[in-house]
Amino acid sequence: MDTVWVLVSAAVGIGFVHTLIGIDHTLPFVVLGKARGWSLRRTLWVTGLCGGGHVASSVLLGGAGIGLAIFASGFDLQEGRHWMEGRVGVFESIEAVRGDLAAWALVAFGLTYAAWSLARRRRRQRHVHEHAGGLVHSHDHHAAGGHEHPSGEAVGVAGLTAWSLFVIFVLGPCEPLIPILMAPAFQVGLWAVVPVTLAFGVTTIATMAGVVALAYRGLDFVRFPRLQAHVHTLSGLAIASSGLAILLFAV
Repeated sequence: MDTVWVLVSAAVGIGFVHTLIGIDHTLPFVVLGKARGWSLRRTLWVTGLCGGGHVASSVLLGGAGIGLAIFASGFDLQEGRHWMEGRVGVFESIEAVRGDLAAWALVAFGLTYAAWSLARRRRRQRHVHEHAGGLVHSHDHHAAGGHEHPSGEAVGVAGLTAWSLFVIFVLGPCEPLIPILMAPAFQVGLWAVVPVTLAFGVTTIATMAGVVALAYRGLDFVRFPRLQAHVHTLSGLAIASSGLAILLFAV
């Protein structure tokens, strides 16, 4: 049991640090939540959904690797460990490819969102109406693609935005999780994979939610009136920048 507690503690520490330094785990939710006028509760719900998909995809990959190792070794854990050690590079390559795909997907998503915002602003037309008695008033007509709430959020676009992020995070790897899964499986037993995986997953999602909540509330005290009209464009560029940071600095 001592070994299991050590592995669980390691999973908690790695999950916390990995999430904290990965700006792609938090920045997209903060900027989109603010730009689209989401409540903190809704922002955290989207964060948790994406975080869960992010962890689950790597759990499935790691679980498949463990299953293959055990099957190829005739259900002998020691032989399975040797089999896996000789193929760690394969899983690392798969995770690297997934990481690049997810980073490029964030870049593409951010730039597309920024371009959509610019096009949406250009399509807006300001109409002036004159009524009896000389009363003149004006109102904005918003672009097609969904009705718009008073908060400025277009219905339909919001759902597409959240699910697009979910797909990107499912594609994105949780690089530290694979070795964290392998260690308890072959050193202690398959049962030990469960508490270690839960510790890593809960820590990762909780850290994402905590950082997002702090940043979301922190931005309540920041006011840039002149930038308000460009908030969607700036949000898209911020998301694209987080993807570029992953590609350039492997954060």
